[in-house]
Amino acid sequence: MRYFTELAYNGTNYFGWQKQPNQVTVQETIDHAFSTILRKPIEVTGCGRTDTGVHARQYYIHFDFEGVLPKGFLNRINKFLPKDISIKSIFEIHSEAHARFDAHHRSYEYHLDFRKNPFQINTTYYFPFSNQLDFKGMNDAAILLTEFEEFFPFCKTNTDAKTMKCEIKRAEWVLDEKNQKMIFHISANRFLRGMVRLIVGMCLNIGLEKISLNEVRNAMETQTRLSKSLSVPAKGLFLTEIKYPYLDNS
Repeated sequence: MRYFTELAYNGTNYFGWQKQPNQVTVQETIDHAFSTILRKPIEVTGCGRTDTGVHARQYYIHFDFEGVLPKGFLNRINKFLPKDISIKSIFEIHSEAHARFDAHHRSYEYHLDFRKNPFQINTTYYFPFSNQLDFKGMNDAAILLTEFEEFFPFCKTNTDAKTMKCEIKRAEWVLDEKNQKMIFHISANRFLRGMVRLIVGMCLNIGLEKISLNEVRNAMETQTRLSKSLSVPAKGLFLTEIKYPYLDNS
């Protein structure tokens, strides 16, 4: 029997999603919890690989278990897991369903706070230079990306990706009413390793006039690296939405 699970997590205390030797990861933590309660070895498959410190408001996994889940399993698993991982729902799915390969839409947010906030030190990037930013230029740079299909300039080195193609459906900066915070929204069918943090960094460099929009366009047209590249801290990044063709959220 194959099960799908929707969850959320704060990635501050984890070395990313994927299992890694001698590191605490979200995947390893969930595997251990499920295996302990179900009393059988369970290996979960996630919808993507978030980096160290990245958070997820919506995340899906699938796992196989021959049998019916015990009564009250959702409450039991949430009690067993650390406070920074929350299981929202668990449901049966058809045997060919795949949490990673079947997802056709992913959305991220990146949070910039212009004020120092001691209560959000692990979930937002404190950026005290808002008066230096060209907000329109940042949005122009974001919108420019929707014109292209390949994103080599925004992929970390040593990637195992077989293709650089991504279909970006939305890329937009939103400024709050009090001009105290900015959120970058981006949606696509898939993302490359480190892509969103590099795009946010590019937009900040545009906003600070460290690079020009023409430089970004040229890098995209030639699929070459930018002369100045910036990967922003992971703590401000959230995976916020995953869609599947066979779920209600599609």
